[in-house]
Amino acid sequence: MSSNYRSFRKSVPWLILFLETVFIILFYFLFSGYNASISNISYTDFQDVNNMVIFGFGFFLAFLKRYSFSSTGFNLLIIVLGVQCSILMEGLLVLLLREAKEGDLKIITTAVVSMTAVVISSGAVLGKTNPIQLIVMTVVEVIVFQASRWINKRFLQVPDNISMMHVHLFGAYFGLAVSSRFSEPSPRSEKNASTPKSYLLSMLGTLFLWVFWPSFNSVLADADKTKAIYNTYFALAVSAVTAFTLSVLTTMDGKFRMTHVHSAALAGGVTVCYAAESIDYPWIAMILGLLASLITILGSFCLQRCLNPALKIHDASGVHFTFGLPGLLGAVAQVVLLVIKKWTVLPSLGYVVMIYIGAFCLTISVALITGFITGLILNFKLLKIIPVSKYFEDHFYWEVSFRVKLTMWEYI
Repeated sequence: MSSNYRSFRKSVPWLILFLETVFIILFYFLFSGYNASISNISYTDFQDVNNMVIFGFGFFLAFLKRYSFSSTGFNLLIIVLGVQCSILMEGLLVLLLREAKEGDLKIITTAVVSMTAVVISSGAVLGKTNPIQLIVMTVVEVIVFQASRWINKRFLQVPDNISMMHVHLFGAYFGLAVSSRFSEPSPRSEKNASTPKSYLLSMLGTLFLWVFWPSFNSVLADADKTKAIYNTYFALAVSAVTAFTLSVLTTMDGKFRMTHVHSAALAGGVTVCYAAESIDYPWIAMILGLLASLITILGSFCLQRCLNPALKIHDASGVHFTFGLPGLLGAVAQVVLLVIKKWTVLPSLGYVVMIYIGAFCLTISVALITGFITGLILNFKLLKIIPVSKYFEDHFYWEVSFRVKLTMWEYI
């Protein structure tokens, strides 16, 4: 291994210490004497979302056989840094715009929810970025996502909870745009593969996400949290059942495939996130869950075989068909349900529909443009880009010296 890539001792610690110093100083000025209003979010709500983001996504991305340390470890690193950055952005906007201060738990919960976008984006470049690049990407994406949310709320009058649910769309397309600027790994690379053990660990992440997703969709709900939980659960349940069904129907040998269940079981939760608290009947959420699972599994075939090779994009974790396509379906579903529900009541229905469509288009456009620019920035030599031959390697960043323990674990 080249000496230029042997150690990050002269860069990573100092970058993290610099950011933490800046964060502490800004927290001192922005939150000294901070008198927050009472929050309607309980600690249980926050705990559910925090567990989902830390445990769920940490294990969800641990499917590569030589990259499990980095998947879970770097996930924690970018989340704890990103949450601080997100809170500072919220505090800065409150100070500049002189808005009402929110409750402490709502501030930190909103920050944790917003980190979903960053974690999804990191999945698109999984195994291809070093810690410096991930930290830079995290800071840039948090700032841009908060700016996008502010535009949606300020100028398009999109409700706060709906603008936050853009995390799936923003994270997926920001990550794909960043990934387009990285070299593609060899299709025959043994490192870019999974083992039964690594996929079992990743499936554990899917289970964490599945269990906590109703809390995620309802935590910022304004009107009816119970209805949001109710609809999200039914959408998740049907998408999981559909994933098993389609897995058997689409495989050559008629067996279940873990990759299908791994992604499609979550599609229903992503799709109903926009309309979870406004859906009146559970059968509507169930139909959306079925369609979400269908589009995820069929989309995985089409994207991996047709679109991604044509655009020269390597989607390491399949974030496009796991979060991007279900998110687009949810955006369309929200508009359709709004038209059906309000067409006889709301005179300015056309204006409202255009506002929601404009918010989705703005979110995706900002994600693609800023993601592409961020990808260019991450390829500066100053950030110590890693060669393709070193993709998907834990020992490149972590001390992996317990050979005996690893050997014993491999036989379990």
